[in-house]
Amino acid sequence: MTRTLRVATRGSALARAQTGHVVAALREATGVEIETVIITSEGDRSTESLASLGGTGVFASALREALLAGDCDLIVHSLKDLPTAPYEGLVIGAVPEREDPRDALCTRDGLTLDELPEGARVGTGSPRRVAQLLALRPDLEIVDIRGNVDTRLGRVREGDLHAVVLASAGLARLGRLDEASELFALDIWPTAPGQGALAIETREGDSIPELLSIEHTPTRTAVLAERSVLAALEAGCAAPIGATAVVTGDSLALSATVYQADGEAELGCERSADLLGDDHLVAELLGQAVATQLLEDGAAELAPVGPAAELRDDNWPGGTE
Repeated sequence: MTRTLRVATRGSALARAQTGHVVAALREATGVEIETVIITSEGDRSTESLASLGGTGVFASALREALLAGDCDLIVHSLKDLPTAPYEGLVIGAVPEREDPRDALCTRDGLTLDELPEGARVGTGSPRRVAQLLALRPDLEIVDIRGNVDTRLGRVREGDLHAVVLASAGLARLGRLDEASELFALDIWPTAPGQGALAIETREGDSIPELLSIEHTPTRTAVLAERSVLAALEAGCAAPIGATAVVTGDSLALSATVYQADGEAELGCERSADLLGDDHLVAELLGQAVATQLLEDGAAELAPVGPAAELRDDNWPGGTE
């Protein structure tokens, strides 16, 4: 009897596109039969603010419930949207090779950030991006937006906004990277922990050997280090934090930055470590060390991080940015 894997995804264009990449890679590598199951979450149905819906997990929860109920065998997430806390009964079964983690500026006339007119209206729903924009261009009018890629780009085309900031990985997966006017360098514009990477989640104890064909160890190591910073800072995915980890040979380099909401101040830390066999442990410890240094340097005074933070999760993008 032919084995068939059931993969659940949200119905948005980007969610289906990134799931399609995983499905195609699995089929090409293993020949396995795959059925795609579309799941609609409360976050997809509602037009209310994400904070009022419950923030973190509003998009992931419906998929996870379907997986635990046995309605599918695996689910695909944008890793940057996945909460850092473990989810009982589920594990990350594979992390494919990462797409470009940079942020992209999409403008009406192909202008760069420096070329935007004084007081230009730039849309984003991310506190990190707000802080980064204001740090470089304090004259900008930042407009809080929500919606899928088409909705956001449409507001630029229609003239409501001069520009929006999106993840270049999402644009690439949709075949729309040519709509980016500028890609921000990671050394001056670090992005969300895990941005550009996907996570394939499975039930704990399930054996799906086909996933080994798309596992990319350097990507998992890098994003684990970035997410370890987020976890150690006790911050949500909406916190104004950027992190970048890179595996080069047997070395792991990690940098992280915490921003003040208005962009007027920031704190950064860079560290590296040798990978000596237990890459996951090294990544976790390196992330914790960077977070500890940031807290010692006063990160909690800049942003909602640390044990006393009242976390804001209204930026839960659900794979739309």
